[in-house]
Amino acid sequence: MGFTIREAVPDDWQECGRICYEAFATVAARHGFPPDFPTVAAAAEPIRYLIDHPRIYGVVAECDGWILGSNFLDERSTIAGLGPISVDPAAQDRGVGRALMTAVLDRAVERRTPGVRLIQIAYHNRSLSLYAKLGFDIRGSFAAMYGEPLGITMPGYAVRTATSDDEATCNALCIRVHGHDRAGEVREAIADGKANVVERLGRITGYTTGITYFTHSVAETTDDLEALIGAAADFGTPGYLVPLANTQLFRWSLAHDLRVFFVVNMMTLGIYQEPAGAFMPSVGY
Repeated sequence: MGFTIREAVPDDWQECGRICYEAFATVAARHGFPPDFPTVAAAAEPIRYLIDHPRIYGVVAECDGWILGSNFLDERSTIAGLGPISVDPAAQDRGVGRALMTAVLDRAVERRTPGVRLIQIAYHNRSLSLYAKLGFDIRGSFAAMYGEPLGITMPGYAVRTATSDDEATCNALCIRVHGHDRAGEVREAIADGKANVVERLGRITGYTTGITYFTHSVAETTDDLEALIGAAADFGTPGYLVPLANTQLFRWSLAHDLRVFFVVNMMTLGIYQEPAGAFMPSVGY
């Protein structure tokens, strides 16, 4: 089957959203898991956001006017986040996924992006194998934790809404932990009123752009992360991502009646620094 790759345009969002829902739901059902998105609309809205965002590059695969799949590259920060990539179940096994991956990786090379990262669902062996063949390395596994908001506070840890005055401090903290910032995401989250910081002994020791699957958090210690999680109004589904290597945070989440939705892997291409602090990634990385 012949197909072409082109840049995504706003009119693509509904069909790309349908394909995203059906692609992930089909794989999940095959492995006995619930779908990542509960409805087509729940998948389509994030896709519309990605297509409309000026600093997120999107591509679609198309054959005779029919969209076969899509992929995205988040270019808001130093390290690019790849995905979600989805291919219509009726068009799989025809090289569409590899072509969509190649298109965004070529874009990263053209822009001299120092590193690209993605989150891969651990039960999907085929995508794991494809990404490894394309040069991605596995850096860690994470549990998506979901459940009811905890509504708890920790003595000595003050959580508040982040302001524009906090932006530089949050970016500096991210650099200390990861070796790079995520300034674009932090700026947007603060502007939207979705970012929180935790203060300990009168200074900022952690921040989050939201405790969900689509947002990230960085902190000096796991206790700082626990304070941010405890104050979160909602986790959404499939929830926030806990590094399984952080046994304290994983057990703490379980002890507070949160449950594992599924496990994912972080995979990286290009520069990578082992985190020097506590963190939780987004579905981007």
